[in-house]
Amino acid sequence: MKAFRSGISASVLMGAVLATAAPVLADTYIVAVGAASNSLQGRSAAKFAEDLQVELGDTHTVEFYADGQLGDEKELMQKLRLGTVQFTLISSIMTNVAPEFALFDMPFLVQDRAHLKAIDAGIIQTDLAPKAEGAGLKILSTWENGFRQITNNSRPINTPADLAGLKIRTPSSEWRVAMFKEWGANPTPMSFSEVFVALQTGTMDGQENPLTNITGANFQEVQKYLSMTGHVYSPTYLTTGLGTWNDLPGDVQAAVKTVAASIQDWALAEGEAADNQLLDKVKAAGMEVNVADKAAFISASAPIYENFATQVEGGADLISRAQALAR
Repeated sequence: MKAFRSGISASVLMGAVLATAAPVLADTYIVAVGAASNSLQGRSAAKFAEDLQVELGDTHTVEFYADGQLGDEKELMQKLRLGTVQFTLISSIMTNVAPEFALFDMPFLVQDRAHLKAIDAGIIQTDLAPKAEGAGLKILSTWENGFRQITNNSRPINTPADLAGLKIRTPSSEWRVAMFKEWGANPTPMSFSEVFVALQTGTMDGQENPLTNITGANFQEVQKYLSMTGHVYSPTYLTTGLGTWNDLPGDVQAAVKTVAASIQDWALAEGEAADNQLLDKVKAAGMEVNVADKAAFISASAPIYENFATQVEGGADLISRAQALAR
């Protein structure tokens, strides 16, 4: 039987994959993520690869690569289109595919994980997924990246005024950049794989990520302050190339759908369980933790909502529908 194989230590095979632009053999499926292998994104993708291997049996091989071995999210997105990678997780940079995905850059929009599931069923699958298909990508399921918090080396962040002048790394999302500019920071988009060194050397003062990414990349080793803002909930989308999906045999499509659906609930539960555990971890590492004044951040975020409503076609409707789903 062909066993599920992780690429974390398969450097020779990784080189072979990177060296060719041709799709892999039809009975081999590559799952790759740019995230750290011990982050929730990394663990979710690994579980998907492992469970998919079990579901497919001995007629297929599923290979898994994490830690950016096959590229960051932007590079992996292109490899989906080329067919050299079959599955990946895409989070904040989905706004580069279609501006409507910036709905998830609206501060404090998602109230909890039940709300996220409602938005997935009522907006992502019906409105946003077709936008991705128009760009050659197929969203298979919506999983958790998590509620984003701010870390930095200068001071606790209690209100937007505390961000004044701080160099904050963000994902490559124009709306996330605009958000932090609105709050007074100096945001800079940067690949996730580059962030640790940027924080360590002082190139960046801080960054914003879910706790699972913060601890997965060991940012607690190079940051002094963790401010619990929960300013954005970031989903991550299990994604494949539309051409790849259309070429998959029906039984493989069915297996992928079954496994992907099961991991949505697993990932959301893991994210919720990890929140308190990871807070203890960063405190033990010596980080100072504070709970930010969310009311002050919400008040300062009104222009971001106004801009989305006016600049994105149908933006106001998306916001009102998403907010209504929390009731």
